[in-house]
Amino acid sequence: MTALFGDRPFDAAAAQRLAQSGLPAPLARVLAARGVTRYDELDFAARDLIPPSSLAHVGAAACLLADNIEQGKRLLIIADYDCDGATACAVGVRGLRALAALPTANAPATASDKTARRRACVDFLVPNRFEYGYGLTPEIVDLAATRKPDLLITVDNGIASVDGVARATALGIDVLITDHHLPGRELPAARVIVNPNQDGCGFPSKHLAGVGVMFYVLLALRAEQRRRGHWTEQTQPRLDHLLDLVALGTVADVVRLDRNNRILVAEGLQRIRSGRMQPGIATLFQVAGRDARTARATDLGFALGPRLNAAGRLTDMSLGIECLLADDTERALALARQLDQLNRDRREIEAGMQFDALLDVREEDVASRRTIALFNETWHPGVVGLVAARIKERFHRPTIAFAPADGERMRGSGRSIDGVHLRDTLDLVTKLQPALIEKFGGHAMAAGLTLRARDFATFADVFEQAAAASSDPALYQRTVATDGPLAPDELSFTLVDAIERQIWGQGFAPPLFVNEFIVLEQRLVKDQHLKLTLDLRGRKVNAIWFRHTDTLPSQVQLAYRLQVDDFQGQRRVTLVIEHASL
Repeated sequence: MTALFGDRPFDAAAAQRLAQSGLPAPLARVLAARGVTRYDELDFAARDLIPPSSLAHVGAAACLLADNIEQGKRLLIIADYDCDGATACAVGVRGLRALAALPTANAPATASDKTARRRACVDFLVPNRFEYGYGLTPEIVDLAATRKPDLLITVDNGIASVDGVARATALGIDVLITDHHLPGRELPAARVIVNPNQDGCGFPSKHLAGVGVMFYVLLALRAEQRRRGHWTEQTQPRLDHLLDLVALGTVADVVRLDRNNRILVAEGLQRIRSGRMQPGIATLFQVAGRDARTARATDLGFALGPRLNAAGRLTDMSLGIECLLADDTERALALARQLDQLNRDRREIEAGMQFDALLDVREEDVASRRTIALFNETWHPGVVGLVAARIKERFHRPTIAFAPADGERMRGSGRSIDGVHLRDTLDLVTKLQPALIEKFGGHAMAAGLTLRARDFATFADVFEQAAAASSDPALYQRTVATDGPLAPDELSFTLVDAIERQIWGQGFAPPLFVNEFIVLEQRLVKDQHLKLTLDLRGRKVNAIWFRHTDTLPSQVQLAYRLQVDDFQGQRRVTLVIEHASL
């Protein structure tokens, strides 16, 4: 699809300082355009993380957990069924089990309190999305109650679980919520809520993933246990061994990579590259055919994340969590292979659903609308979010795709474009027609909801009204922000290697350059990818445009990313085309 290109503005003085520090000039411009002003801002050390004390109620959460651990209580983590939820669960289980193993000599105990010497039990439960839906529902609480927990700990969910927390309270079970999703109008009456996005929280990074929130809670718990005399700085359990999991969940959840998140990801990638990772992470790299020694954020987002997510989409995320918790490499590999097969199945299902969706959406219809809503009674409810993402990318419209949930309801998953806050748009839908949506949740770029099946057509109309009333028409013109042109001699290994050493992701987009090219050769590969030989002012360069089959004119402006191709032992710089301006 053709696009308009616009160069990102950048601070020329900052770019010059960065270049003088040794960075290639194009990369210096790229970083300056993303707000980097000094070279030392690229030093991602754990010591520079925002301290846990600035996260609202984290101290109360630490005390609640410390009390339960000292009393040998049963702690049950309620996980979510995506990669962020799975990694947050694994971080919680591994971290809490380590911190629950209190030194006997220091464990507070009296003659009347023998339970203090018992090690707290830590386990997890993840809802099957097709049976129980999302979050801490009353039904999940009832299921959890069969394990007789004293404390439920939600990870990557819970902020909207008003009814579920009420049910737990009625059963005499305490609840600690750790979440990062935007709160609704009513908060659950949990013992403690830790969420950087709740009112009154001054935590500077509002973009922590669910796994990041859980990691911060563990840091606070360890500090509280030190204060109580259980550990010293020398004897306390290490928590940095969890950073590979934190990095995976942070990247896979596509949260904004502000400086704090980039530190978490950088530290996790450093551990992965050095071989200090969980067996489940190592085996996921293995089955994905990626080299952990050169791990990048894109490996986490496009190779490991989808394999874990496939379990939650098609079956049960317990499989993914067990892989991340496995300490035996053989067991981890067996689980990783099952996840890999599920991901292959997911791709096949998604391809068929995407074909159906494209039959239902016409360019001329989309041009007059701001939103797309799709439903097909044969679609798989675990894959509709991926279909929404593909359609959103193709047509540059906020898109929600629905599949049947039961005989009377449908469940939808949506993706949005920059500038159109999807959860707020759905909130406006509820104001325009209060009884239309049964429940919803999410954030700016992604959301989920449940409708009565008979209300689909009405929802599509009201969704369109809400978007039209709350967003600028200019947002719906696809304008691609680029980092300007490269000179022929700048298409170099030096630049590619320097780019790959940085941490890129949501909110800190990888470089996208744009140039005018002469097309020398073009052919289809595997009937779905366009292979190109281009001329840039006398220099021949190879390029590929994945999932694009339309031929290009002899002269064209292309936006592209750089990568190194090691095909048949020959190393060369290749362009990965993303957009064309015809």
